[in-house]
Amino acid sequence: MASKKRRPGPGEENRHRRQKLVSSFANAWQGIVACFVEERNIKIHFLVAVLVMIFGFILQISVTEWCLCFVLFGLIMGLELVNTAVESVVDLVTEEWRPLARRAKDCAAGAVLIAAIWAAVVGGIIFFPKLYALIPKLFS
Repeated sequence: MASKKRRPGPGEENRHRRQKLVSSFANAWQGIVACFVEERNIKIHFLVAVLVMIFGFILQISVTEWCLCFVLFGLIMGLELVNTAVESVVDLVTEEWRPLARRAKDCAAGAVLIAAIWAAVVGGIIFFPKLYALIPKLFS
C-alpha cells in the first residue's frame, strides 16, 4: 500500500527552511574553522590581515582604503578555503600521483598566490606613501 505524503501545516515549511538555512551557516562555519585549524597558509593570511589592520589604524587610512583592504582580506581567505576544498577533493578521488590531480591543486594554489600578490601591490599603494610621509615626522 502506498503511503500518502503529509502536507506541511501552516508555518512548518518556513520553520524547515529556517532550520536548513541555520544548518548551512553552521556547516560553512565548520569549514572555516577546520581550514583555520588545519591549514598553515590561512593562518599566515589572517596574521597579515591583523597586521594590516594595526597599521591601518596607526596610519589612519581612509574609509575607501579600509574597504579595499577588507575586500582583499575576504578574497584571499575565500580563495584559500576553495584551494583547501580542491586539494581535499583531489586527495579523496585519488591517492596516486596523476598529472591532472597535480594541475588542479597547482591551479587552485596559483589562484591564491595571484590574489595575494595583487593584494600586496594594493597594500603597497595604500601604505607606502603614508609611511614615506611619516618618516620625516619621526626624525624631526
